[in-house]
This record gives sequence, structure tokens and C-alpha cells, in this order.
Amino acid sequence: MKTTWLTGAEWVAVLRIGLGLWWLESFRHKNLEAWIQRQAGINWAADIAEKHRWPFVKRGFDTIVKPRPKTMTWVILMSELFLGLGITLGFLTPVALIAGILLNLLYFVLMIHDWAEQGQNLMMILAAVVALGAHGWQVWSIDHLIGWF
Repeated sequence: MKTTWLTGAEWVAVLRIGLGLWWLESFRHKNLEAWIQRQAGINWAADIAEKHRWPFVKRGFDTIVKPRPKTMTWVILMSELFLGLGITLGFLTPVALIAGILLNLLYFVLMIHDWAEQGQNLMMILAAVVALGAHGWQVWSIDHLIGWF
């Protein structure tokens, strides 16, 4: 592979770090007071699930998320934070990348009617698949430093 400025592995690490920072920004930009005290994010998602064109989305939301709004608020917040840290720092990178793909797929299905959200989720999935397939933890990662994966 011919590259400019960096090696192929380093370019994939740049992609991985950028994806991790994207997850961290997803966590950082949330109004934590609204999310934690009022479950604003869960309430917003409940409204979307209620009107969703696919009945299984509403059923799944009503079964898994709706009965546990506080728990699910923390699951989402901590998932985005830990995905961001793991992918950015390259710690348990393949696990974090797979978890990120799955979380983005959930977001994608929930927001299937919103083209703007679809684009973000698809790009994050694409970046994660590339980083996973190219072993984006080969350089500039904790995994590389301790010899994992």
C-alpha cells in the first residue's frame, strides 16, 4: 500500500482515534442534567419508538427500555463514554469497535426515518468496520503497548 505522510497502519489509527473522539463528543454534548434527572434522551427515544414504522421497534423499546428509564439512561451514557475512551486510546479495541457497530446499528434502526441521523450512524459503522478489518490497534494503542490482539 502506498501512502503519504504516514504508514497504512498509522492512517487506520488516525481513523480509529477520530471515531473514538466522535463517540466522546456524542457523550460530551449531551445535557447530562436533562439526561440523568429527567431521562430526556429516553423520553425522546420513546416518542420515536412509539411512532416507528416497524412494530418490532416499539415492542422492543416497550419491553427493554421503557420499564427501566434510569438504568437505560446510564447504559447509553456509559456506553458512549467507554466506547469513546476504548476506541480513542486503543484499549480492548476490537471489543469496543464491535460494541460501537452494534450500538450504531440500534441507533440506525431507531432513527430509520431521519436521513441526517442515518448518515452519521452509517459513517460511524463504516469507520468501525474499516478499523476492525485493518486491525486499527496495531499502532498508537494501549493494546499494542501491552501486546494484546
